[in-house]
Amino acid sequence: MKKIGFLSFGHWTPSPQSQTRSASEVLLQSIDLAVAAEELGADGAYYRVHHFANQLSSPFPLLAAIGAKTDSIEIGTGVIDMRYENPYYMTEDAGSADLISGGRLQLGISRGSPEQVIEGYKYFGHVPQDGTDHAEMARDHTRTFLDLLEGKGFAEPNPRPMFPNPPGLLRLEPHSAGLRERIWWGAGNRQTAEWAAEQGMNLMSSTLLTEDTGVPFHQLQAEQIERFRKTWADAQHSHEPRVSVSRSIFPIVNETDRAYFGRQTEGQDQVGYIDGGIARFGKSYAGEPDRLIEELAADEAIAAADTVLLTVPNQLGVDYCAHVMESLLTEVAPALGWR
Repeated sequence: MKKIGFLSFGHWTPSPQSQTRSASEVLLQSIDLAVAAEELGADGAYYRVHHFANQLSSPFPLLAAIGAKTDSIEIGTGVIDMRYENPYYMTEDAGSADLISGGRLQLGISRGSPEQVIEGYKYFGHVPQDGTDHAEMARDHTRTFLDLLEGKGFAEPNPRPMFPNPPGLLRLEPHSAGLRERIWWGAGNRQTAEWAAEQGMNLMSSTLLTEDTGVPFHQLQAEQIERFRKTWADAQHSHEPRVSVSRSIFPIVNETDRAYFGRQTEGQDQVGYIDGGIARFGKSYAGEPDRLIEELAADEAIAAADTVLLTVPNQLGVDYCAHVMESLLTEVAPALGWR
């Protein structure tokens, strides 16, 4: 059994071929897609966060809106770039959105990916300290965020406050108990997966890794997951971790599917470069259900994960993305034992 959700990058473009031609359409359709996914029996609705781009950027208003419109589906991000975040304000936003949803937030965060602009986090008021870099700044923001989510008091109260204070040091409000255990780290390699485990965060691994050892992508990712679980066990955290992997999976069950994805049936891993470093990209899976079942059964990283996030082509619209999810849930997942 696996939890199955979707991951949307929230693209929009004014192209007449796109079903999402504005930010407004993307935001409203993101809510509608979560509602549709819940009705289909999917487990999660996750959204990518990018700044300075025609994509979703500020996640918490969207997550709160989805939380108010749905009842059971997990709502998350994959991922929030912590270089841009004020962890104090983020703690308040996350607590509010989690309470609105009834404790269904699953927040994926990370160091961030290549940007649309040069050092964009500086425009948000964040500059690495002397002797550090932007990656260390992201980890510092993350450590502060995790500490704040514990809900411990740390701020000295005003002796003459506007409203009465409880005794002792004050914490940020609203506090949502349990959210600390629902934070995921988007790890790009084996080392950062181990770091995530040390910090007590769940592991979110996507369709690319910022390293290459020459083995197929799914095997390298499976090793990443194995190292994460071992480090978690060594750290003796009090709760069980979760692991998600993202995949592009397109069951071909009608002619529309074939027109969109029929040419991707011979997908394979690719090796390229990101930010000057080598990276391995996982292949897309497209084909008739019987073929997908056979190929996905051999994916070692999927076997090792408890959650699979289906990357959806959001510019094709809510109805088509819901169709892709329904095809996976009914034509593929049961045969693999995911349902």
